[in-house]
Amino acid sequence: MQRINLGEFEELVLLVVAILNDNAYGISVMEEIEAQTERKINISAVHSALDRLESKDFLKSEVGGATKERGGRRKRFFTVTIAGNKALNFVREQRNRLHEQIPNIDFGLNQYASI
Repeated sequence: MQRINLGEFEELVLLVVAILNDNAYGISVMEEIEAQTERKINISAVHSALDRLESKDFLKSEVGGATKERGGRRKRFFTVTIAGNKALNFVREQRNRLHEQIPNIDFGLNQYASI
């Protein structure tokens, strides 16, 4: 398999696009990331990540119709590609493998064991 280069923020954006399915565009992605992570996100960072992910073929985009509430501007909607799904699965499997290797060390913090 080719090497997957996916930064932490790109992974978040890709995950949120997958979650939003047919309603993933810049603002909706930003708002969902903020709601899910309680982080304040800059829309420019979201657009940059969306563009990078599309250039890596992890996303594809289509321009929707113009809307009156947007002053006649059109939204660019994103969907995850097959390569994007493979990248998400690869990253998840890699993280799970690493997490499974963490030794179960008791530091007297048993009350936190279920966290």
